[in-house]
Amino acid sequence: MTWFSILIAGILTYLTRMTMIALVSRDMLGNKVKAVLEYVPSAVFPAIIFPAVFINDYGSFIEISDPKIYGALVAVIVGYFSRNIIATILAGLISYWFLIFVIFTKYPI
Repeated sequence: MTWFSILIAGILTYLTRMTMIALVSRDMLGNKVKAVLEYVPSAVFPAIIFPAVFINDYGSFIEISDPKIYGALVAVIVGYFSRNIIATILAGLISYWFLIFVIFTKYPI
C-alpha cells in the first residue's frame, strides 16, 4: 500500500507539472502575468534558504556565532557585486568551510 501511494503521488506530481509546461504556451499568457512570474524565483529562493541558514535541526533559531550566518553573509556580498551564481555559491561554501574547519577548530566557542 505504501509503494502504491508513492507511485500515485509521483504520477500526480508529474502530471500537474507537465501540463503547465506542455499545454500552456507563452503566447497564452499576458504581459502582466509574464512580468509577475519573473519574480517567482527571487521570492521562492529566500523561503528555501532562510530555514537552512537561521534555524537549527531542533526548530529554534541559531546563535550569532554559527558559521552558517557568516557564510551566507559572504555569499550575499559576493552575489551582489559579482552577479554570478557560481561565484556566489563557491564563495559561500569556501568561507563556511574555512570557518568550520580552520577557525572554529583552533578557537572553539
